[in-house]
Amino acid sequence: MKPALPAITPSTPGPLVPRRGHWLLAALGRLILKLMGWRIVGELPDVPRAVLAVAPHTSNLDGLVGVSAIQALRVNVRFMAKHTLFEGRMGKLMYWLGGIPVNRDDASDLVEQTAHAMQKAPCWLGIAPEGTRKAAQRWKTGFYRIAEAQSIPIVVLGFCYQRRQVRVVGSLIPTGDMEADLNRMVVMLADIVPRHPALLSGPFKNLSR
Repeated sequence: MKPALPAITPSTPGPLVPRRGHWLLAALGRLILKLMGWRIVGELPDVPRAVLAVAPHTSNLDGLVGVSAIQALRVNVRFMAKHTLFEGRMGKLMYWLGGIPVNRDDASDLVEQTAHAMQKAPCWLGIAPEGTRKAAQRWKTGFYRIAEAQSIPIVVLGFCYQRRQVRVVGSLIPTGDMEADLNRMVVMLADIVPRHPALLSGPFKNLSR
């Protein structure tokens, strides 16, 4: 049996972890998790920049759990979104939510665009490697290339509906052997029970065979 993971509280993140958010939003995030019966467990690396990879992703409810956890911890987690969404009043909202504008019409430059935005201000980049909640055959690899290009850790996180836990299961620095590193991540997440196990992506299904 694996040892129980320690609870993560708003005071847990180290001094290098970028913070954002108002204490009222943090309190709201903690309240939502408490009412749903969830808790945050694991260990967060004390780093100013990281890619936060969340899997498996099988339900829209993952979004509510994830946003509540981020607000509760007040960690500055940002996400990529199409640059056209950052125009006008909607743009101000997208920036406030933590969006990073990227031009997806130029996919070859996506890693550089994101790296540039992360270097301007310390932050963690939140990404669901599966890219969908509908049983993807394989993971998208952009998140890995972003971490590799900046030599920053990939923090691996899963939402376990069986234990009602937001679980930080570990972290790794890309070695350059992407296939091996992705397999390591899948193994780290092997005991995570998603809301809809039937919608697990290919890498998780292959692991169980």
